[in-house]
Amino acid sequence: MQTPKKPGGWSSIRYVFRQSRKAGGIGTMWKAMRSKNTCKTCAVGMGGQKGGMVNESGHFPEFCKKSIQAMQADLQPAIESSFWTENPIDKLRQASPRELEACGRLSQPVVYTRGSKTFTPVSWDDALTRISDKLGATLPDESFFYFSGRSSNEAAFLLQLFARLYGTNNVNNCSFYCHQASGVGISSVIGSGTATVVLEDLDKADLVFLIGANPASNHPRLMRSLMNVRRNDGDVIVINPIREAGLETFSIPSDPRSLLFGSPIASDFIQPHIGGDVALLSGIAKGLMEMDAVDLGFLSRHTTGSDKLIESITAMPWEHIVRDAGVAQAEIESIAARYASSENTIFAWAMGITHHQHGTVAVQLIAALALMRGMIGKKGSGLMPIRGHSNVQGIGSVGVTPVLKDAIFTALTEKYDLDLPSTPGLDTMACMEAATSGQVKVGFCLGGNLYGSNPDLVYASKALSSLDLLVTMSTTLNTGHPWSLAEETLILPVLARDEEPQKTSQESMFNYVRLSDGGPPRIGGPRSEMAIIADLASRVQQKETSPALNALNWSAMNDSAAIREMIGHVIPGWESMHKMNASSAEFQIEGRTFHTPTFNTTSGKAHIQPLALPELAECQSPHFRLMTIRSEGQFNTVVYEDEDIFRGAPSRDVVLMHPADLSSLQLTEGQRITVEGPAGRLPFFQVISFERIKPGNVAMYFPEANVLLDRRLDPLSKTPAFKGALVKIYV
Repeated sequence: MQTPKKPGGWSSIRYVFRQSRKAGGIGTMWKAMRSKNTCKTCAVGMGGQKGGMVNESGHFPEFCKKSIQAMQADLQPAIESSFWTENPIDKLRQASPRELEACGRLSQPVVYTRGSKTFTPVSWDDALTRISDKLGATLPDESFFYFSGRSSNEAAFLLQLFARLYGTNNVNNCSFYCHQASGVGISSVIGSGTATVVLEDLDKADLVFLIGANPASNHPRLMRSLMNVRRNDGDVIVINPIREAGLETFSIPSDPRSLLFGSPIASDFIQPHIGGDVALLSGIAKGLMEMDAVDLGFLSRHTTGSDKLIESITAMPWEHIVRDAGVAQAEIESIAARYASSENTIFAWAMGITHHQHGTVAVQLIAALALMRGMIGKKGSGLMPIRGHSNVQGIGSVGVTPVLKDAIFTALTEKYDLDLPSTPGLDTMACMEAATSGQVKVGFCLGGNLYGSNPDLVYASKALSSLDLLVTMSTTLNTGHPWSLAEETLILPVLARDEEPQKTSQESMFNYVRLSDGGPPRIGGPRSEMAIIADLASRVQQKETSPALNALNWSAMNDSAAIREMIGHVIPGWESMHKMNASSAEFQIEGRTFHTPTFNTTSGKAHIQPLALPELAECQSPHFRLMTIRSEGQFNTVVYEDEDIFRGAPSRDVVLMHPADLSSLQLTEGQRITVEGPAGRLPFFQVISFERIKPGNVAMYFPEANVLLDRRLDPLSKTPAFKGALVKIYV
């Protein structure tokens, strides 16, 4: 396959028509996309009360292949009862992520018991009785609750509240495996862990740093904003080990000029080694210092700790920076000079930063680099972590963390007289390890694919299969279902966001809270997430094993308006949640957007963190640094298309390698090889000559490549290092 010269454009339009035909026609897809519901895919956000395909600025049409793919999946017909006998566990394990997703919508609860060969349909009453009986007989801290970002704020708040009143703080979300380093890193600097900008700030920026992110594939609607930066004579500096075709030129279908001629995106493309980001960013800071472009007055007035950072960067030899970054000093200094001339700069990044053992350190350094020129605390400038799922930020906001923020804990205990646990709780990887050791016996997943999201998939399967009970609430099948088989495993089918019988809310990465109307169910059988949680909590309450549950009438908690009222009373910045019930008014969360340099710290000043360059292991052929990547045909662990059009990859069982590295190993294009990593090996993968990647580095697709990766974590965020592992390639 050839890499397209102008990714997007007409090919994306044709794709939309093909997917619409699968879903029942253009009319069916149009009606679904225009409903007043938040987009189901990335956290850029669109839809809600302004109508589908409309963003918070009122621009229409706002949609992309991702939103079409997710909608088409929800428009699939129901899986029939006969499917389960025709597709035993062994057959399901042979299916790819794409094949499982395409099986159809889950329509009835199913159960697997150890020793069975199939999942078996059961009634809702039977399923919930099994779960409530097991929870009633289990010590609360022998359970954990995991949340996907596709859920609503209301369902997430309700389930975490149930978990805590049941008696455990083993409450965590999928952010631990993606952007937790962003939250931890930004919070340590400015006291708030989300984007400091709003969508409109991108229109005011004259420079955007895009670091370790590929929005052309993963957040396509951001491409319009980047296009506009360039049209307004601004610059976009892309820092990525892969020179992504979609970040060079992109054709935006909803813009006639862009559709016809394409739009330039990157004004500069910097290719560091995988893991060389901290060295590169340190070099940019060093370049600023050497040209006297640091705003020392701003640092003095609005920050603490800058002296130690400047001292450590001053002491860094250029030769060490260049060696670790893999970028020439002159190139780094050129980027520093462009930054020095900028009036308004936004720093944007994604998992190319957070998926390293030094992810939090890298985020802290990005924040420090912004502060060195006063680029946090004014319009058109700031920090913009590009988050993944549509409500991953929201579920964190409403309390889905092992330890509740003090303000939330206090509000729940004082305003509602709730008896909450004070134990530290377990993060996601700690829950996996506790399952393996037998410390945890029950797992409850509100959506997601916990198995597929993990590194070391053999270990992940073992961990989840060690449980006595594993429950997953899902809309479609994924690899986690056949590969995570506890003593007893239940899959509960749930309604999609736009099928909910009540209104629900979601938060975008720009701290904007939307309200989704829901709608009629497309198939019979699935239930609302809130209804399932309220029913289950009521059943466990009746067991009388967790007295704290008696503080609430759980039968009455299947009421999204009542839950929003409670959220508005206990979550800081969410006071406007009350207005949603009366007026459906969407809102910007208070206290998170920083257009003045007063921060959410005790002193009001930003706290710049000290820095040390991380140690990078030596890497020589046949060993290479690996980055896991995602294609434009997938969303997180969900795969919609096996080919990657934007990179010219015909399938997912491939290794993208620079031609010089193929030559050094005497390999030829398309040859089958074995890849060996710290945790496992993948035989019979196909090597693809890919000149767009920096030599000495290779790329493979997530989640398939996760089997290679061990469980090394960023010690600050507890996020696994999905990028930077050394792998060996041989025939």
